[in-house]
Amino acid sequence: MSRIRKLLIANRGEIAVRIARSAKEMGMTTVAVYSEADARAPHVTCADEAYCIGPAPSAQSYLQMDRIIEVARQTGADAIHPGYGFLSENATFAQKVNEAGIRFVGPSAEAIEVMGDKLSAKQAVQQFGVPLVPGTAYAIQGVAEAQTEAERIGFPVMVKASAGGGGKGMRIVHDAASFAESFQMAVSEAEKSFGNGAVFIEKYVQQPRHIEIQILADQHGHCVYLHERECSIQRRHQKVLEEAPSVILTPDQRQAMGEAAVKAAQSCGYVGAGTVEFIYDASGAFYFLEMNTRLQVEHPVTECITGLDLVREQLRIAAGEPLGYTQAEIPMQGHALELRVYAENCREGFTPDIGTLKVYRRPQGPGIRVDDGLEEGMDIAIYYDPMIAKLIVHAPDRTSAMERMRRAISDYVIIGVETTLPFGQFVLQHEAFISGHFDTHFVDQHFSPDLLEMGQDDAIAAALAQYRTGQVQPSVTSGAASTSAWRRR
Repeated sequence: MSRIRKLLIANRGEIAVRIARSAKEMGMTTVAVYSEADARAPHVTCADEAYCIGPAPSAQSYLQMDRIIEVARQTGADAIHPGYGFLSENATFAQKVNEAGIRFVGPSAEAIEVMGDKLSAKQAVQQFGVPLVPGTAYAIQGVAEAQTEAERIGFPVMVKASAGGGGKGMRIVHDAASFAESFQMAVSEAEKSFGNGAVFIEKYVQQPRHIEIQILADQHGHCVYLHERECSIQRRHQKVLEEAPSVILTPDQRQAMGEAAVKAAQSCGYVGAGTVEFIYDASGAFYFLEMNTRLQVEHPVTECITGLDLVREQLRIAAGEPLGYTQAEIPMQGHALELRVYAENCREGFTPDIGTLKVYRRPQGPGIRVDDGLEEGMDIAIYYDPMIAKLIVHAPDRTSAMERMRRAISDYVIIGVETTLPFGQFVLQHEAFISGHFDTHFVDQHFSPDLLEMGQDDAIAAALAQYRTGQVQPSVTSGAASTSAWRRR
C-alpha cells in the first residue's frame, strides 16, 4: 500500500489535536470535522482543512457516518482516523470506510465486531489459551438458569452485560437471596443502555487490579506488546489515574501477560494498535477482561516509557509498513503517570460541571506533558465527555514521577469549573497508592468528602490514619483536599 497523504480525523478535542500533530510530522495534510459547538475549537484551527458536519449533539454530527465519509471523499482524504469514543469501535463505520475506498486507521470490521461483544471475545481468546475468569461463555437465558450457574460458580459473582461497557449492565451479587433481583436489574440496564439485554456470569474477583497491555500488530503477521498500564484508580468503573509500568508485576508476570495479550490479538486477526485488558487478583493470577480495538485515552504513558509515538505507528501500519522492530527491542524506560482532568465536582460524586474556563494555565517543566483540546475562555460543552485534558508526567522512577505529578497538579491553574485535580492530589498523597497496595476499590475504601473540606495536611493525616488502622470510610466519590489557587473561583 502507498503512504497516506491526506488524513481525515473523525473526532474532536484533545485526541483530534494529538492525531493531527503526528500526522503533520509525517507530512500528511489533515482534515478536521466539527460540530457547530466546536467551530473555534483547537482541533479545528490546528488542521489544514476543517468542515462543519452538523449541530452540537453528537448524534447529529460526530456520529454521522455517511456525512463524515462524504467529507473524506470531497476533500480527497485517503484515510480516516477515528480516535477513541464516537465511531472508533463501530464495525459498521469501519466497513463503510473501507467500502468507500478509504483506509480505516484501525483493525478490520470483523475484529471490531468479535471483540466488541464480551461473549464472542471470550470464545475467541479461549481457543488461544488466554486465561478467563471462571464463568459462563454464553448468554444466560433466564433467572432460573442464571441462579443455577451462579451457585455452581460460587458467590460472590458478577452479572455482566455482553455488549457495551463503562460499568453499565453490571451487578455484583454476594449471595443467592439477592441474585434474582440483581440479575433482572442488570438485564434491564443492558437493554436500555445498549439495546441488547444479553448478560453472562463470572466469578467476582476480590481485591481486583485492572492491568492492561498495549499491543501493535502489522499487516505482515508481526505482533508485539508494549508492556502494561495500571488502571486501577477508578470512579464509577471508569479510569481517572493510570501509570506505566505497574508497581506490582514481576518481569515473569509481565511477560506472561504480554504474551497472552498477543494471543488475544491473534485470535481475531488483529491489525493496528489495540489494548487487551486483564483483571489481576491478590494471588497474582490474571484473567482476560476485554479488548479495546482502538487507541486508548491513556496511551501517552506507554509512549513515555517506550519512546514510541503510537499514533505514528497506527498510521504506518495502516499504510502497510511492517513494525520494523522485535519484542526484545521494545524498551521500558522510567515511570509515567497520567491524570485525566475532568470538569467534575469531586465533592459531589464526580458530577459533571459546566462553565467557562475563566483562567487556564498549564503546568510546565521537564517531563511534563499536557494533552488538551480547550483554551482559556472556552466553554465546557454539555454535549460531550467532560474531560478537559490529560496531565502526563515521566521520570526515571515511580517516586520521582509521583513527586513530579504532585508539583504539576499544584501548578495547573483552572478557574471557572470544578475538576478532578484535587482527587489526583489526594491519590498521590495516600499511603495505599504510594506503597502500591491498592485495587479498583480505592475510592470506596479510602475516600470520603469530609476529607476534602479539611486543610491538605489534615486531610492527608486523616487518610493515612484510616489506612493504617483499617478504619476506612465509605466512599461518596468526592475529591482531594488542596489549598492551591485553582480551588478559588
